[in-house]
Parts: sequence; C-alpha cells; structure tokens
Amino acid sequence: MANSCLVEKLGHYLRLSPNDAERLARLEHESEELPAQSLLRAAGAPVRRLYVVKRGWLYEYSHLPNGSRQVAHIHYPGDLVGLTDVAFERATLSLAAVSDATVCPFPKSALDQIFIHSPALSALLFSLGMVEHAVLSDRLRIMARSGAVERVTHFLLEVVSRLRITHPDIGEGFSLPMTQELLGDAIGLSNVYVSRALSELQQRGWIERRARRIRLLNEDAMRAAVDFNDRHFRIDTSWFPGALSVSEGAPSLSLRA
Repeated sequence: MANSCLVEKLGHYLRLSPNDAERLARLEHESEELPAQSLLRAAGAPVRRLYVVKRGWLYEYSHLPNGSRQVAHIHYPGDLVGLTDVAFERATLSLAAVSDATVCPFPKSALDQIFIHSPALSALLFSLGMVEHAVLSDRLRIMARSGAVERVTHFLLEVVSRLRITHPDIGEGFSLPMTQELLGDAIGLSNVYVSRALSELQQRGWIERRARRIRLLNEDAMRAAVDFNDRHFRIDTSWFPGALSVSEGAPSLSLRA
C-alpha cells in the first residue's frame, strides 16, 4: 500500500482505515504501460473499466464538428479516471496519454466494495467528481471572459494545485509534458497564442521556462490576476458519514496555511 498513489491522494482528504486503504490499493493490482500519445479508450466505447493513473499524464478529449479537438480533463498520478462516465454505458470522451504513462485498470464493478463497505470513501469519490465539474466550470468561465495570458495563467495554476496534492514538496516548479497545441486545445487557443502568452508571462517575471519545466516566480500575482480558486486542496468532509478528516488527531492537510 506504500506504493499506492490512490491511497496517497485520497489520504490527503481522509484518515483512511487499514481496510479502506486495502480496498483502494486493490484497484492498482494490475498495471498497463502506455507510450506517449497512445489512445487508451475512444469516445463511444463501452465503459467497462476505470483507471488509476500510476505514472505520467493522461487527457480526455472530444472532436468538434469542424475537426478541432477540445480537451476537457487532464489527469495526473493518483487520479481515478472514469468517474464522470460511471453513469453511462459508453464513454463520452476519448482518453489518451500525454506522456509515457502507467495506468492501473480495474472493472467498474469493483467499486461495489467501496460503496457497500465504506460510506466515507463513497462520499469522497462523489465529491471528487463534483470537484472535476467545478474545475471545468472555472476553465469555461476564464475562457469566456479572458484573453490568452489570463487563460494560460489560470491553467498553470490549475496544474500546480493538482500536483501539490500528491507532491506537497513540489514548490513552484513542475515539468509540463504537454505540447503547446495540446495546452491550447484545453483552453481554446492556437499554439501561436499559447507561445505568445508564455513569453508575456516570462517578460512580466511571473514564470521561468527551461525546456519543458515551468517555475512560477510570482504565484500571488498570478492568482490575483485571474481570481484563481484552488478547488483541489480542500474538500468539505464534515458531512461524510463516519469519516475523520486528516485534521482530527493528525496535522491538518485540509487547510492551507
């Protein structure tokens, strides 16, 4: 269980019992290696399996009638992929690897043990699905109301907030394996506008770029510029049945200092 990235991520929000940790770790029993840009699941395919991201990044997308691509979700290590599709027999979005990745597939039916035996984990999985909805709504809002620099700023803040859940020591820097084209498809920009926005952020002294590594130099200014809300760091667990938040009897990970 020490190597379970899913246990590590969900343990950020809840004090997991040994039984709950074991149930989650079982979902990572099998693994599958994916080369970068490989398609894992096409839109319209039967939803028989969900995935835990063990290593690398994945993305979910759809093709618009004009042939362009719209990226809806980016998934990082520790993410449980497929929660938005559990209500459907067929996938609403295609799923592919951004970088070389390792995923742990498991049958959708395996969630039954969590729903039957762990109401707190069930509530957490439900809440994480709502977080994804809120994050997508935030991105749509910034796309509708803001220019290229603001869109890229918001996206970089979203990435670093996600990565800090399982890597709290990440600081201000992270590796961004996405191409500018893929990043643009996530925020409704061409790769030319993405490039210009990144250059503008460098000129402002807000970020530093070295190859694919991004370092945020003035995160406070970036957050203020786009009114950024970190949807990932804290989830309200007070209503979860029988749950203990990590702040009860342990140092709090649910409140940012």
